[in-house]
Amino acid sequence: MLLKVENLTKQFEGLVAVSDVSFQVGAGDILAIIGPNGAGKTTVFNLISGILPPTSGKILMQDEDITCLKPYQVAQKGIARTFQTTALFDQLRVLDNLAIGYKLKTTTGFWSTIFRTRGWKEDRDKCTQKVLEVLGFIGLAEKTYSLVSTLSQEEQKRLAIGIALMSDPKIILLDEPTGGLIQEDTDSITALIRKMKKTGITVIIIEHKMRMIMDLADRIVVLNYGEKIADGPPEEVSKDAAVIKAYLGGEYIA
Repeated sequence: MLLKVENLTKQFEGLVAVSDVSFQVGAGDILAIIGPNGAGKTTVFNLISGILPPTSGKILMQDEDITCLKPYQVAQKGIARTFQTTALFDQLRVLDNLAIGYKLKTTTGFWSTIFRTRGWKEDRDKCTQKVLEVLGFIGLAEKTYSLVSTLSQEEQKRLAIGIALMSDPKIILLDEPTGGLIQEDTDSITALIRKMKKTGITVIIIEHKMRMIMDLADRIVVLNYGEKIADGPPEEVSKDAAVIKAYLGGEYIA
């Protein structure tokens, strides 16, 4: 297993947002976390990525305890993420946004940049190479010099994923990557996620589009009021009576 979450709990002044949640994900798998608004899905992401400290429980990355690490340390361990609201520098170009995402991989600092040392030049060349690689991978090569503000919503979603990919993550956490998109654009992002899986990247995804998740995920974890109520392959979860009633609805089953 690449990532293990063990008995994770998060309380906010008496309110239990996540309660004793455990799951694991293997290398190269796609794990979906589903549930209604307020179920604790994004809180789980915030705990894994180091944005929030858990009240109790453990998070293990390749059997290494990363529970108390800061967000940048979690990222250095190989976990990247996107957010529900796309956080981009919209007055910068596409390539500039991707270059910012490479920051964790650089080895030089302020003075090396000022004096343009050999190390700075090596970092610059590696960054340029990685930007070009990611641009091709996410399908935005033609938008390299475009301002982010001119991109469509679907293209901005691709760019947000691209920024996460700039750090060569082992795991990427995608928080509603198709939120607000029409079906055609949803299919496009779904294809990109499958493409990431083929390269060996492990994906943990939060989504409300159940048809998409049922076709995409290897396993599904279902949360309700912060507790895990189901965990298994899509075909098993789709037959769980409580899950069908609460999350999938009669239209899906019909």
